Amino acid sequence: MPRRKRRGPGKERAGGCGASVPMALWRGSAYAGFLALAVGCVLLLEPQLPGSALRSLWSSLQLAPAPPEPGSPEGRLAAAWDALIVRPARRWRRVAVGVNACVDVVLSGVKLLQALGRSPGNGKDHTILHSRNDLEEAFVHFMGKGAAAERFFSDKEAFHDIAQIASELPGAQHYVGGNAALIGQKFATNSDLKVLLCGPVGPKLHELLDDNVFVPPESLQEVDEFHLILEYQAGEEWGWLKAPHANRFIFSHDLSNGAMNMLEVFVASLEEFQPDLVVLSGLHMMEGQSKELQRKRLLEVVTSISDIPTGIPVHLELASMTNKEFMRSIVHQVFPAVTSLGLNEQELLFLSQAASGPHSSLSSWNGVPDVGMVSDILFWILKEHGRSKSRASDLTRIHFHTLVYHILATVDGHWANQLAAVAAGARVAGTQACATEAIDANRVSLRAPHEFMTSHSEVGSRIVINPNEPVAEWHREGISFHFTPVLVCKDPIRTVGLGDAISSEGLFYSEVALTPRK
Repeated sequence: MPRRKRRGPGKERAGGCGASVPMALWRGSAYAGFLALAVGCVLLLEPQLPGSALRSLWSSLQLAPAPPEPGSPEGRLAAAWDALIVRPARRWRRVAVGVNACVDVVLSGVKLLQALGRSPGNGKDHTILHSRNDLEEAFVHFMGKGAAAERFFSDKEAFHDIAQIASELPGAQHYVGGNAALIGQKFATNSDLKVLLCGPVGPKLHELLDDNVFVPPESLQEVDEFHLILEYQAGEEWGWLKAPHANRFIFSHDLSNGAMNMLEVFVASLEEFQPDLVVLSGLHMMEGQSKELQRKRLLEVVTSISDIPTGIPVHLELASMTNKEFMRSIVHQVFPAVTSLGLNEQELLFLSQAASGPHSSLSSWNGVPDVGMVSDILFWILKEHGRSKSRASDLTRIHFHTLVYHILATVDGHWANQLAAVAAGARVAGTQACATEAIDANRVSLRAPHEFMTSHSEVGSRIVINPNEPVAEWHREGISFHFTPVLVCKDPIRTVGLGDAISSEGLFYSEVALTPRK
C-alpha cells in the first residue's frame, strides 16, 4: 500500500486546524439543532414572544444573526426618498418672492365659532363673507368636506371685532402668513440662498421673519395685515359635524394684499437684487375687488412679468378661488407669461371648470383625487396653455399637491432633477405637518392609492407603487410626469403653509434648462 506523505511542520498545524473544522461544524450544527428545538418549544408555549428576544438568543451562541425584520412601508419609503433627493448641478443663488404677506392668527375654528356664539347649522359656500352667519355657514361647508378654502370678509368693523376675539382666545398663535412670505421664509432656511420679499410688511411680521429675508424699505408699513386661520383636526366633531381630514379655513379683510399694492415695488426691486428665480403669489386676493379693478390689475401683472429679464424663470403660486371669470382670465393672460405653477386639488379642478378643461363636469373630488383625472388636467394645461413650437408661452412646469400624493408635470427639455424635486416636496409635507426634522415613520401613514391608471382621457398605463421605489414616472406627448405618495402626518401640528413649503422645496431642488423665456 502506498504510504501517505508526511506533512511538514507548517502543514501539520494547518492540517490540525483543518481536521478540527468538521468537528466544529458538527458542534455548530448540533447547537443549532438543539436551539431550533428549544425555540420551537418556546414558540409553542409562548407564541407572542417578541422577535428581538429570539435574535438575542441566537446571538448568545455566536451564530449568524437573524436578518432584521423588514421595515414598515413608511420607513422604507422615507429611506428611499433620502437616497433620491440630491441637489441639482446648477443651483439658485438669489430668489425674489412677492407680493402677498401678512400675520396669520392660527387657532381652533370650532373654538372661535363657539366664542362667537355660533352653532353648526347647514353648510353653505359664500364667495365673499359679509357677516358672522356667512362665516359659520362657509366654515361648516368646508369642515364637512375636510377641504381648505380662503375667503374675503367684506365688513371691516365686523372683521376687526372677530380678529380681536380670535387673538385673545387661549391657544391662538401668531405666525408669518401670506403665500409670498411663507415661501420666502422657507427658502430662507437655506443659508446659501439670498431671499428678497416684497409685500405689505408691518412691525409684527417684520419681527417674525427670518433674518435671511431682505425686505426693501418701500415694502414696510405701519400696520400689519391679519388673516384668521381656523384649523380643525381629522375626526374633530362640532355638534353633528365631523371633519374627515385635518385642514383649515382662512378669511381676512385685507385691502393691501387685495389690490396687490406691492407689485410695482416688487418689480422695481428686481433690477438691483438680480434674482435667478422669481416667485409670484397673491392673485387670489383680488377676488374681493371689483371686476374693473381685477381686469386692470391683471393686465398690469402681465406687463410687470414681461418686464422681468428673459432667462429668469417665474413661478406662480395659486390659492383658493371662487370667481370662474377671474380664474379664466388668469389662465388665458397670466399662465403664458409664467414658467411654473404650484396648486392643489381644489384649485386644479376649479381651474378646469373655469376654462372648460378635462373632467370639468365634476362638481368636486370624491375623496382622494383620481390620479388619472389629475394627470389629464395637468396634461391639458401644458398642452393648451404651455410652451410649444406654435405657441408663445413660457409655461413648462406644474407642481400639483394633494394630501396623499404629489405630481410634477414638465414639458420635456426644460427642467432637470424633477425626481428629486417631487420627492423633496412630499418629504417636507410630512416633516412640517408633524413638526419634525426628519420623517418619523411612527407618526405618518401611507394613504396614497396602491395602484392607479395614468389617464382617463386616453388609454393610460397601470402603475403599482413600491415603497422602495417611491417615484413613478410616465410620459405623454412630450410631457413627463413624476408621481410620489405623501407620508401623511397622523396628528398634524399645523396645516397652514404646507402648500407653500411643498412648492418652495420642489423649486429648491429643481434645475431649469438655460432656455430664455419668450
